[in-house]
Amino acid sequence: MLPPSPYAAQLALIPLTQRSIEVAGGTTALWIYGPADAHTTIVMVHGFRGDHHGLEPIVAQLPGYRVVLPDLPGFGVSTPLGVAHDIDGYSAWLTELVTTLTESAGEAEPPVQKPAGHLVILGHSFGSIIVSAAVAKGLSADAVVLVNPIAAPALSGPRGILTRLAVFYYKMGAWLPTKPGFAWLRLGAVTRIMSETMAKTRDKGLRRWIHSQHDQFFGAFSNRDVVLEAFEASVSNDVSEYAKKITLPTLLVAADRDDITPVAAQERLVTLLPNAELVVLPGVGHLVHYERPAEAAAAIEAFLKKQEALR
Repeated sequence: MLPPSPYAAQLALIPLTQRSIEVAGGTTALWIYGPADAHTTIVMVHGFRGDHHGLEPIVAQLPGYRVVLPDLPGFGVSTPLGVAHDIDGYSAWLTELVTTLTESAGEAEPPVQKPAGHLVILGHSFGSIIVSAAVAKGLSADAVVLVNPIAAPALSGPRGILTRLAVFYYKMGAWLPTKPGFAWLRLGAVTRIMSETMAKTRDKGLRRWIHSQHDQFFGAFSNRDVVLEAFEASVSNDVSEYAKKITLPTLLVAADRDDITPVAAQERLVTLLPNAELVVLPGVGHLVHYERPAEAAAAIEAFLKKQEALR
């Protein structure tokens, strides 16, 4: 029996529709939460090897917003891109997705209604790199939110040795023949080690639920090429590469126990961004979206209200 989600009751109160649209040579599955006439729409991009489920705890804390949450191409139930699954490919996909959403009002049956009011782009972890690259290349929005942003090269993080082990793991997945390589990349033991390392909460029930989420969804990728290309992109790029070109108001939601990006790197990143502020949540690591979604949502709401007041 799967552990119950601590956020299920809140999420159940939020209106939800599910659609699929053709974007960038593939089919992108979308989960659309909240009132269609909400003043602010947030397009969220999840992290590496996850799917839309990972960011639902934050969605649950934002009932008054309209949230568009896709599965990344090649993950969850979205099909792969028609190009390589690298930062260029994913950032182009995000730009096309947002353009499709914002310009679809003239269609007879648009996949979603045109976002009303303000448009915010949010990325978590690997998604923070995708969002940053897209915005730096011209994606139009009103604000950016990066949760657990990859602020520096992954190999330089406090657990760089774990990243090196991950590189070996994925290289082995590429070296093996197709069938055993695919099975290798879905090893449950590896997923559990990762989950145990990243989870910082002492709440046993919450830890069990986090592990069950990773067990259920971390193997949901289309094929071996997708996951290998995306992994290479995740460790070869970081937000700091694009920072100076991101002029939109930007919120960084970081964590003081993040094993991938230390606080010092987040503090440096916020100085590179022309118009940014940093919130550091204590006692949590790279799983802010699972362990501290209420605090993350509160920081997001405060930031967006401040931007609204400045308009």
